[in-house]
Amino acid sequence: HSLSLLVDVMRRTGHSTAAVTHDGTANGRLLGLVTSRDFHPQRHDLDGPVSGRMTAITDLTHAGPDVTLSEANARLWDERLDCLPVLDTEGHLQHLVFRSDYTDNKRFPNQLVDAAKRLRVGAGINTHDYQERVPALLEAGVDALCFDSSDGYSDWQAQALTWVKKHYPEIPVGGGNVVDGEAFTFLAEAGADFVKVGVGGGSICITRDQKGIGRGQASAVLDVAAARDAFRERTGEYVPICSDGGLVHDYHVALALAMGADFVMMGRYFARFDQAAGAKLPTRDGFVKEYWGEGSNRARNWQRYGQGGQGLVFEEGVDGYVPYAGDLNEGLALTIAKLKTTMVSCGSTTLPEFQSTARLTLVSDQSFQESHANVTLRDTPATVS
Repeated sequence: HSLSLLVDVMRRTGHSTAAVTHDGTANGRLLGLVTSRDFHPQRHDLDGPVSGRMTAITDLTHAGPDVTLSEANARLWDERLDCLPVLDTEGHLQHLVFRSDYTDNKRFPNQLVDAAKRLRVGAGINTHDYQERVPALLEAGVDALCFDSSDGYSDWQAQALTWVKKHYPEIPVGGGNVVDGEAFTFLAEAGADFVKVGVGGGSICITRDQKGIGRGQASAVLDVAAARDAFRERTGEYVPICSDGGLVHDYHVALALAMGADFVMMGRYFARFDQAAGAKLPTRDGFVKEYWGEGSNRARNWQRYGQGGQGLVFEEGVDGYVPYAGDLNEGLALTIAKLKTTMVSCGSTTLPEFQSTARLTLVSDQSFQESHANVTLRDTPATVS
């Protein structure tokens, strides 16, 4: 392949190191490595072959299949390497161990990883082809499953949950979405390991506009949390609930947790950051990120909604934009700091304590307006002498 193709791949993926294998596959026999430091687009002939600028395997430090991750990381530093390829006995590529991964691992101590330090991965499934998708996802190494439905209170989902728990009892699988205690109990009895709460409250969801189906998110969470606690009292089983929808500001997360949610789903929140899949686009008012709903035509996920036919009859989600917010690490650190201080203000340091000590009260519109600043804000920095 030509260097010009490599330049396009690096630009598209954001990666600066590429493995060269004999057949072009991820696990082919390794021939060499080429990085962005091995050539310059303005100095070298991009029509030339990648092999002309790569470091060949004969000159490349690599490790065998028995090396542990700790040993590989130690070699990165001891031998002053940026990348250590791990090969099997026949020279086929198994892994690439990067110094940057080691750095990120130390930088983000709270990342959700398994025993092999791989990021945990969940997958959404539906009630149509789950018998084919679930075994394929498990073979691919998925850590958790969730039925992705705008209305989870159905016999289809109960039957699907029962099938999954019967054939694959070891994999956590969630149900939903629901908005009341009756629906929660229905899915919990069907075998759901957790239940998502919320219909129509998502920032890109228009189910309530289109069908009149849904419920205010606070009312739904309070109702389902009470049903969850009653289910535990009756059966001894605790089925966590996820608040899904209506979380625009950081304090909304605190409210959801105080109302009884065990965790939250924040599509709009994460869509704003560099790490999200949507494109970053410039506008007159600054940068935005693309964000679209599963019920929009752009998602091409018509099977999820069961409206009949081979496509969406009407949309239940929109295709739009959210304000760009930079790097996830910085934004998430700020959100977590706010959550911690809110919990401390309520006299708690753990989530169960927070749900016990927080006091919820209805507020008037006047009270809500008092929550915001009510002065003319300064446009320029103040000078301090």
